[in-house]
Amino acid sequence: MIPVMGIHIAPAQVADFHQVLADHSRYWGERDLRSLHLLALVQEFGSTCLVARAEDGIRGYVFGFVTPDGTGYVHLIATRDDARGTGLGRRLYTAFAESAERDGARRLKAITSVENTGSIAFHRSLGFDTKIVDDYNGPGRAMAVFLRDLPIAG
Repeated sequence: MIPVMGIHIAPAQVADFHQVLADHSRYWGERDLRSLHLLALVQEFGSTCLVARAEDGIRGYVFGFVTPDGTGYVHLIATRDDARGTGLGRRLYTAFAESAERDGARRLKAITSVENTGSIAFHRSLGFDTKIVDDYNGPGRAMAVFLRDLPIAG
């Protein structure tokens, strides 16, 4: 594993978005989530779409935005396969929370499939309340919904 030192978290650029898609399997393995990657998020919500850069490329990223009601919504967060377990995901979430709070967020929200036990455990470790919401993503499609108030401690 690569240590987290030497990483700079900064707003994502269009080129970063394309690099993340080119290296998609390094972040998501066999799961094809490319359709969830929306360039409009990077273009329109630049302060809350962040990448973690190191000399060897983008080690992780978080794409999200702040809703009109003051919710910092994390749409995607991922770390590269060789950066997992280093605390980078936690650092990305903290950076997102700080940026979202500057943009007026008072709480954070994220969702994942009920089968994604890794994501559920990660969000719980960050202090999110978790509930399963039936039909959240359409009939018969329950999702795990994560909520927590700001500020978030690193």
